[in-house]
Amino acid sequence: MTSKNTICLWYDGTALDAAKFYAETFPDSAVGAVVRAPGDYPAGKQGDVLTVEFTVMGIPCLGLNGGAAFKHSEAFSFQVATDDQAETDRLWTAIVGNGGQESACGWCKDKWGLSWQITPRALMAAIADPDPAVAKRAFEAMMGMGKIDIAVIEAARRG
Repeated sequence: MTSKNTICLWYDGTALDAAKFYAETFPDSAVGAVVRAPGDYPAGKQGDVLTVEFTVMGIPCLGLNGGAAFKHSEAFSFQVATDDQAETDRLWTAIVGNGGQESACGWCKDKWGLSWQITPRALMAAIADPDPAVAKRAFEAMMGMGKIDIAVIEAARRG
């Protein structure tokens, strides 16, 4: 591992599966070193996958198969800026369609419980509009959505 700061994500024996999914789904993502346990440990046996180094969109991560003691929560999420509806749809469908679940305002969870914000750049520009009325309309439109619909956001922005 060469990065000075790496995000460590806790899994219950599924770190390698998660890393492979992320590498297949997101650009600039890959699976790196897989370390197997040199001995038995509370969540596994000697030879089980202990850690997996991987990157998600260039961000270095370490998947730790630590067992069932801790679960992911919405307090941590990856926010993915998308450029258009096709990219938004592709990523949302990949996550939700692979055993994940939908949430609100562009949020969803993968099947491992990790939260993702699939956030079109158009949404961020709309809610940051210098005209408070425009920003409010876009924000209110977003509040009623699961997956973000850029056309609806742009319509709200126009009034």
